Amino acid sequence: AGGRRKDSVGKGIIGGQLPAMIHKHLLPVAVGVALSLGTLIAAETPAAAPAPVKNLLSDDADKAWKELVDSTRPPLPPAEWNQKKPTDEEFAAFRKKMGEAAAVTADKAKEFQARFKDHAQAGQAKSIQREMLISAIQLGAEGREAELRELGGNAEQPAAPTPAGPFEQKMQAAVEKAKKLQNQGMQAVLEDFEKSVREIQKEFPERPEVYGALMEVAENLGGDKAKAIIEEISKAEKVPAELKQHALGLKKKYDRVGKPLDLQFTAVDGRKVDLAEMKGKVVLIDFWATWCGPCVAEVPNVVAAYEKLNPKGFEIIGISFDEDEDALKGFTKKKKMPWVQFFDGQGWKNKFGREFGINSVPTMWLLDKQGNLRDLEARANLTDKVEKLLAEK
Repeated sequence: AGGRRKDSVGKGIIGGQLPAMIHKHLLPVAVGVALSLGTLIAAETPAAAPAPVKNLLSDDADKAWKELVDSTRPPLPPAEWNQKKPTDEEFAAFRKKMGEAAAVTADKAKEFQARFKDHAQAGQAKSIQREMLISAIQLGAEGREAELRELGGNAEQPAAPTPAGPFEQKMQAAVEKAKKLQNQGMQAVLEDFEKSVREIQKEFPERPEVYGALMEVAENLGGDKAKAIIEEISKAEKVPAELKQHALGLKKKYDRVGKPLDLQFTAVDGRKVDLAEMKGKVVLIDFWATWCGPCVAEVPNVVAAYEKLNPKGFEIIGISFDEDEDALKGFTKKKKMPWVQFFDGQGWKNKFGREFGINSVPTMWLLDKQGNLRDLEARANLTDKVEKLLAEK
């Protein structure tokens, strides 16, 4: 299971790991997520340590604690990275930004301990300081190792994220509770997690992160349930702008179900393709790429379905996210893939990928004999699904 996404991070709690689940929508949930994301950023340019600044927090202890907790939320990757692959320089700049943010949070945690020694969260502030120092150092911040050693920390060994407050603690508990149901199947895991998130939302109605959690449920669950959640997120007022934009894109995708698609192009082999002229056929739209491991792994299944069902009226249209036309032609010839392929060499900026909101590959859509889009998740049980559509009048 799984595929390649634009952000190159796998989906949700399928893998049973909290950092993977919070890759972009839940990034602010856990204190130590900066460390997890930092591991994904390969740039080696060290970030200079910011000079310590005093009085970073308010004079009111409870308000200062809230400011500290809010500060543990690392910066999100730029929204434009959803549309284009960042350069090495952009990665390095973002890595530096994250390291600086973690270092500042460590300073705030140290200040909180010094100024509010009797506060109930003073001990938690020390844990935050240690974890943020580990994150900062691993992200390239300099001059903080001695401070970390005094706290008993070791930057060579990543520390497990420690939830900073009641919301974070309950969200992590919801993840752990859901993971215990993995032997019952992914649907049971997702439904349990959604139920927990709904309860957390009642207690913390001001926290926008719950919508990120719900989005993870929708993207992994699919079907009518996913459509309802995406509709909810697209209309909610307290949703972060980037997440709302993502929800609106998915809503547009789900709104296509039951309707015909407009798809016309000239394939790499010169054949003219027009979906409107393919009525009477069951058609698979396969969004894929030769550089995508899961896509390549699916090829034998797709070829087998084509060989079995093409004589009965099954056709395939490949939408390639490749940038090398010769590589595409060579691969399809070698793997005996006779169906048409769209190629424009634009990678993630692929014309139809952008038009249809495709942000992960492989993605497979099925159209019925009337030309209407019927299935956005055709990859699972492909042959059975095609046979059922072929049997329709």
